[in-house]
Amino acid sequence: MAKTVALIAAALCVLALAGFAQCEEQFSVMGRVYCDTCRLQFVTRLSEFISGAKVRLECRDRQDAKNVTYTIEGLTDAEGYYSVPVAGDHEGEICEVTAVSSPDAECNEPANERARVSLAKNSGIPSQNRYANFVGFLKKEPLPECVDVLKELTLVE
Repeated sequence: MAKTVALIAAALCVLALAGFAQCEEQFSVMGRVYCDTCRLQFVTRLSEFISGAKVRLECRDRQDAKNVTYTIEGLTDAEGYYSVPVAGDHEGEICEVTAVSSPDAECNEPANERARVSLAKNSGIPSQNRYANFVGFLKKEPLPECVDVLKELTLVE
């Protein structure tokens, strides 16, 4: 009886290890999407975060930038946050997040921004979570209060 239990336990351990050896790297890319209410292409105190915006993560070969190797899209939650799962190690690739579409008709022009993220196992980052910089959309017309923001930032007098 004891030999049977030991044999079953050993078989379960071997099966568990075999499954672990076959598992693929899984990363999670997280970030936030904003509405650039001042059309400055960076976040200010007047920026608003967009719910339901679509983002795209695209990885390209380092040697041939036209060769797209991986693509996945995600949507933002009520606070403008997104999280997309990424399968595999993308060490020899350049991976970037871009803003694709916004449900806000007054703020749906994608800013010319790309948030680069490292999706390599050997990057020195201990976590599987990767945090991308904000990406956003431009408001059709800047808010009147943007003049005050520009003065606060000493971008105008």
